[in-house]
Amino acid sequence: MYQAPGGPPPPLHYGMPPLYGPGTQPPPIQRPPAGGMPPPIGPPSHAPTSLPPAPPPVPMSVVPPPVGGPPGGPPSGPSRGGPPGPPGAPGPALPGLPAPAGVPQSPSPPQIDQVLLPRRPGIGLEGRKILLRANHFQMKIPHTDIYHYDITITPEKCPRRVNREVIDYLVGAYSRNAPKIFEGQMPVFDGRKNMYTKKQLPIGQEKLELEVTLPGDGRDRAFQVVLKFAGFVSLALLEQALEGRLPIMPFDAIQALDVIMRHLPSMTYTPVGRSFFSPPTDYFHPLGGGREVWFGFHQSVRPSMWKMMLNIDVSATAFYKAQPITDFLVETLDMQSISEQRRPLTDSQRVKFTKEIKGLKIEVTHCGTMRRKYRVCNVTKRPASAQTFPWQMENGQTVECTVARYFRERHNKILQYPHLPCLQVGQEQRHTYLPLEVCNIVAGQRCIKKLTDMQTSTMIKATARSAPDREKEINNLVKKAQFNSDRFVQEFGLAISTEMVQIEGRVLPVPKIQYGGKNKFQAIPQSGVWDMRGKQFHTGVEIRIWAIACFAAQHQCKEDSLRNFTSQLQKISNDAGMPIMGQPCFCKYAVGADQVEPMFRHLKKTYKGLQLIVVVLPGKTPVYAEVKRVGDTLLGVATQCVQVKNVNRTTAQTLSNLCLKINVKLGGVNNILAPRDRPQVFRQPVIFLGADVTHPPAGDDKKPSIAAVVGSMDAHPSRYCATVRVQQHRQEIIAELSEMVRELLVSFYRTTQFKPARIIMYRDGVSEGQFPQVLHHELRAIRQACLQLEAGYQPGITFIVVQKRHHTRLFCAERKEQIGKSGNIPAGTTVDTGITHPREFDFYLCSHAGIQGTSRPSHYHVLWDDNEFSADELQCLTYQLCHTYVRCTRSVSIPAPAYYAHLVAFRARYHLVEKDHDRGFNGGSETGHMSANNSNGGGDGTGHHHGVSSGRSLEEMTSAVKVHKDTLKVMYFA
Repeated sequence: MYQAPGGPPPPLHYGMPPLYGPGTQPPPIQRPPAGGMPPPIGPPSHAPTSLPPAPPPVPMSVVPPPVGGPPGGPPSGPSRGGPPGPPGAPGPALPGLPAPAGVPQSPSPPQIDQVLLPRRPGIGLEGRKILLRANHFQMKIPHTDIYHYDITITPEKCPRRVNREVIDYLVGAYSRNAPKIFEGQMPVFDGRKNMYTKKQLPIGQEKLELEVTLPGDGRDRAFQVVLKFAGFVSLALLEQALEGRLPIMPFDAIQALDVIMRHLPSMTYTPVGRSFFSPPTDYFHPLGGGREVWFGFHQSVRPSMWKMMLNIDVSATAFYKAQPITDFLVETLDMQSISEQRRPLTDSQRVKFTKEIKGLKIEVTHCGTMRRKYRVCNVTKRPASAQTFPWQMENGQTVECTVARYFRERHNKILQYPHLPCLQVGQEQRHTYLPLEVCNIVAGQRCIKKLTDMQTSTMIKATARSAPDREKEINNLVKKAQFNSDRFVQEFGLAISTEMVQIEGRVLPVPKIQYGGKNKFQAIPQSGVWDMRGKQFHTGVEIRIWAIACFAAQHQCKEDSLRNFTSQLQKISNDAGMPIMGQPCFCKYAVGADQVEPMFRHLKKTYKGLQLIVVVLPGKTPVYAEVKRVGDTLLGVATQCVQVKNVNRTTAQTLSNLCLKINVKLGGVNNILAPRDRPQVFRQPVIFLGADVTHPPAGDDKKPSIAAVVGSMDAHPSRYCATVRVQQHRQEIIAELSEMVRELLVSFYRTTQFKPARIIMYRDGVSEGQFPQVLHHELRAIRQACLQLEAGYQPGITFIVVQKRHHTRLFCAERKEQIGKSGNIPAGTTVDTGITHPREFDFYLCSHAGIQGTSRPSHYHVLWDDNEFSADELQCLTYQLCHTYVRCTRSVSIPAPAYYAHLVAFRARYHLVEKDHDRGFNGGSETGHMSANNSNGGGDGTGHHHGVSSGRSLEEMTSAVKVHKDTLKVMYFA
């Protein structure tokens, strides 16, 4: 057994009721085959009745060779579900990992794209049945081949819109003129490299070079296009895969279908990602700041059991309003009209305006009908009346000329606003300046910058739809789109159903929630919610030494309000089983972030054993980031922020939510899953990991990404420990995962005196395209962490990806099943048939009660499963973990460990904020932002942190996010 540093920990019983005692061996864990992968062909380990039977042998040309054995031969290990090895026998090392002494070396790893994900172990049966509709529409596909051509367009790196114009023009020209290579053909193109045709083009295997000239504004643009045959795409092979007769999904065929379905909409609408938008016509939803809401639709082709599906959803995003730049300036700087601004912009006004306008495309209005377009690279410090540039006059002489004089003499235009700055456009070194009043914002530019809190709120109000309304809108969209009339869809012989697919789901049973105190009451959630009134925390903390620091001005928060707040908080906390003894040892007013560190240092030095500092905040302020930086990383003191409005007007709900957070920050346990209801997996020591990587906002190319991993520290599971790392900008793979998991395993052992027999990882934020890379690197890192602790220590690993960013929505087919005003599906609704993967182990679970808008079910995809979960076991386990989130008495939308990883990474962004930086960001306060029940008025600060330095070294930033050793012992991120 590996030994944690610092000597043996005090004995701590793992389970409740007893699961097993010291000295007993947990039952052996079933291992994957020696090659480290499940066999590529064969029936699922738990043969379901409703899935297709074991397929016949498949031609080896479409099956990657089994890992660890010769091509065509049997796998080198037992098949999944076979007999386990002898107790204590080490399992296989992950391929390619250096084996420690005594551990046999596994074969070399497969290629990343050869990894076969686990097969579905059958379908779930637990729970009551419910009839549902999903926004997936069945596609009929012909049993034919499609011809794939590789396209190279020079000049390269043109926008997709331009590339599409080039190919559209090319197809038209070479259908009519020699060589008539496209005669009778209607190719589709993805805007980058891939073209597909129904019939083979008469160009053979050779490259064909063609030229295209597009008419432009004032000048024609010439392009060179190279076509080369890339291969056949077999739709018949796709059909076999959908029926479960192939172990791998031919993604080239899925991509081809997607391009066919997207070709015409891409030419008709404004594409954004997988969605299409058009300018507002019969609606207007301004967001302020020169932005407005555009509505559109999402469209993607998805494989499912037995058939291909077209996923259609309504979508909305923010675009910049097409308007004069002077109006944009008014909106950006919150002015009533441009006439207000009679003087040059102040430095702060110019900086704010520059930040908003930089990178946008504008068009000029002073050249008649020729409206040339430019991209803004900067805003001048000097006004148009003073900004000069070298002007070469007609006589060849070059003079320094102001922009205002140039427009007066060259364009006979006297500027109305010569005191306003100019836009610098094009390349920065070219010194091209344009007065604001001759420029308009070009239409159709999506806003990728972070919306303000007010804009986000307006956006939600404009876009939120009840489930029945959303279903109606999607059906109207499909009717209006008339996919079967699309000439490109017809060309390739596709047909799309106009009816949503009907599927059978199940509503899983709810777990009981165990509380503590004398009575040890249990709560039974109703519609994803339960009540704590009359119950006490499972393990409440006694608070004896605590302080209040009020950063709101005295006129905002009077002493009487603070006294009343203290008294009400004590009453609620005592009822909850977390007694706050006596008055705070310190209660003073303070001003500004600069006072945080000296005050907190004084408190820690003066009051030995200080447990908690309650900080009152005056709305949005940089004080919040500084409080968390000092409390979490410098001093190791628990802090709880609360907004001044919630101090002046206390409610039982607000105070209860504060107590939920305070108790766990001090090491308490709010509640646990009732032990008798927990799944079988809890009969052995098990650690639940949650992992997430958060990236800087769009448009930022310097700030680092932050990786966070949390691990459960008890058998409930209730308490979690966190690790966090700064890593390369926008890197999704967790670079230091091995070290992070090792830290968590050591902490688990110190706390419980047990080694985990199983590791269950919920990984958030991974798209389907990243599955092979994440599995290849991160599963290997977890195995490596185990082997570094002890030779031969290989607990069973289950690796599950949690996805929230998808467009699948589920609707009740029967009105009586609809829940609440929003008419959503019940909490606990799960689906693992009909719209799920034909072969792999995935499911949808809506674990929360939808309050506003339409509920989005979370999608779970199992990338690895040594532990051989049945569908019911994993679905019920996942649903139960959604009830263990400590910050509210609701079931949340993703399992608690995944949620906590997100909170840890988010908190690290605040730790990165430099103390002396001008931090005018949204550093609000703390509150649960996923649950309406958790409205303690604090706010986790969901804005972007503009104070995060991009000039610091990786070592400095790593040090900045390092949490104090005392803080690490508790759930500081709650």
